Amino acid sequence: MRLRPTRTLTVLLVATALTLAAPAAAGARALLLSGSTSIYPLMIQLAAAYHKATHQPTPKVNQGTSDAGVNEVSAGKVDIGDVSRDPIIGSDPHGLVFTKIARDGVCMITSPSNHLANLNQQTVQGIFTGNIRDWSEVPGSKISGSIDLVDRIASSGTQDAFQNIFLGPSLKIAPSADAEETNGLVQSKVKNDPTAIGFVSFAFTGGVNTVGYQGIPCTLRNAKSGQYQGVRNFWMVTKKTGTSPAAIKFISWIISGNKTTKKIIGSQWITVH
Repeated sequence: MRLRPTRTLTVLLVATALTLAAPAAAGARALLLSGSTSIYPLMIQLAAAYHKATHQPTPKVNQGTSDAGVNEVSAGKVDIGDVSRDPIIGSDPHGLVFTKIARDGVCMITSPSNHLANLNQQTVQGIFTGNIRDWSEVPGSKISGSIDLVDRIASSGTQDAFQNIFLGPSLKIAPSADAEETNGLVQSKVKNDPTAIGFVSFAFTGGVNTVGYQGIPCTLRNAKSGQYQGVRNFWMVTKKTGTSPAAIKFISWIISGNKTTKKIIGSQWITVH
């Protein structure tokens, strides 16, 4: 079992002496970020707003997985890793700093033609472990037929979050599930398959049916209020030593609590600063 820290690892980054409003030096290099596809929609907005507010080069944001973000920043391939799962003690490389920038909801989804309203914990665990295999066995289902499970690949932060929030430490998603590389692929797969069920980040729930959990609909409002339990953290990951001043400035701007970042994060996610 992978051990997790029991206390928040959010680190208050010390701002550099340079002011955020200072113009970019000629030929300044754009920051390079990689990692979670869940964080990508948020980070694209933050990167564009940062450039507009500070005149620094717009950070370049690549998509992959949370594990890729962790490993690539550790290897020095990128300046910042975008990670949508909590730090894993004994698994993540040493010498990294995880800074929490927001919180996000993980929603179970079905096809619009399978308007399932709610699942309790026992049924969720039965479905995703493969013990419940037909929709006729699911309370509230109006369809029948074999359940098509849609998962994320093992390096995904969304998969890690789903396992820990909905299944717990001792249960695993059935190996028969169709593992997709991105949130968008899960969204598309489930949207076009009337018998499918999967899970995605809040930002990828358009065009599909979101399924409530334990009687609480999966909505941003319910997540912000604390009623909806399927919520996880978004992190920006850097090295403890050797992080560029430009990367520190970008993260400091995001966690400063300024009106711009609050507005962007609050539009589809949960603010923490």
